[in-house]
Amino acid sequence: MSNNSSVAVGSFQQQISFRVLLVQILVAIFLCINMLLIVTFFKKECFHTSTRYILFAVMLMSDSFVLVLSNLMVLVNFLQFTIQVWLCTVISIVTLLYVAVTPVTLTAMTLERYVAICLPLRHAELCSTRRSMHCILVIHGISSVPCLLTFSIFFATASFELYQQRALSSVDMFLLQPWQRHFRSAISQFYFFIMCIILVFCYIQIVKVAKAASGENKQSTQKGMRTVILHAFQLLLCLIQLWSPFTEDAALKADFTLFMDIRYCNYLLLSVAPRCLSPLIYGLRDEMFFLALKNNICLRCIVGCPIGPWRARC
Repeated sequence: MSNNSSVAVGSFQQQISFRVLLVQILVAIFLCINMLLIVTFFKKECFHTSTRYILFAVMLMSDSFVLVLSNLMVLVNFLQFTIQVWLCTVISIVTLLYVAVTPVTLTAMTLERYVAICLPLRHAELCSTRRSMHCILVIHGISSVPCLLTFSIFFATASFELYQQRALSSVDMFLLQPWQRHFRSAISQFYFFIMCIILVFCYIQIVKVAKAASGENKQSTQKGMRTVILHAFQLLLCLIQLWSPFTEDAALKADFTLFMDIRYCNYLLLSVAPRCLSPLIYGLRDEMFFLALKNNICLRCIVGCPIGPWRARC
């Protein structure tokens, strides 16, 4: 009996180790892609004056922050390394802030496409570089509200001694009462409800313009429609993430192994996956950005490659 239990524990640990290793590989790949895209953005001055690319860079950086911090928490919990609650609080605040920045930025990018296609004469005025900087501040301000409300309740109810204690870091530790979880979920769903309304409105208006357009304008509006649809798909993944705590709680009551499986799948599909779609959707689909990225890669090949056929092809 003891041999069977030890074999089961060993098999479970190997499974967990493989999953953590897989996460490290995926996060490393996507971070490298994101860093390459961010470097490409900063190298090309023409991107610095376009609201579309500025918001794209903001989303890339926020996604990279979330990947790094969430992966750090995965490693810390895997190694069973406890940290003080005050440090976990700081990390969780930053993580939750940038988790919210991605969907809010997606909504802002959808509005930018709406202005570019439906209000082209006002695009230069409404989407200037100065207004883009203001937009970034507004995005972070709106994104910080759910995080501030969640942690304000925690600060008001937690004792001072709790901050000195050591524990495995998790966002769940800040939800001391069941109603706090429901309150946090209600705020998040309200946010996404507003975002969905904005996205549907922009899509309907773009469809109307697409039906009336012709030639190159029609192609441009159709491309804008596809971009908005991709925005909707990415927002849907973020919205489903709000329901993951409920499925995880139900699984925890039924079976711990099932709970671990569902939490792992939720992390990969609902946290990592939406943040990997950004470079594929915007970096590779956009002709101007794709050419700049291609030139950047080729330039690195020329610098890094010895003289020969490969360097000649670059």
